[in-house]
Amino acid sequence: MTREWRTGSIELVDGYALLDGEGREVRRLAGIEFAVEGGYLNVRVPGRDGLQLLSAPAVRSVRTDG
Repeated sequence: MTREWRTGSIELVDGYALLDGEGREVRRLAGIEFAVEGGYLNVRVPGRDGLQLLSAPAVRSVRTDG
């Protein structure tokens, strides 16, 4: 299965966080790339190597650019 990457922003519910490009825990990020796979979001954050994985219950909202 090939991931379909999109660009946009994400907001997480209380109790969940992503690492931003400087390594800080944040609940909101813009300018990210993400791919939906089953009940998970694979997230690529500019300035960080690798992927961050979130389960669907962690996500309050996700928006695509454009």
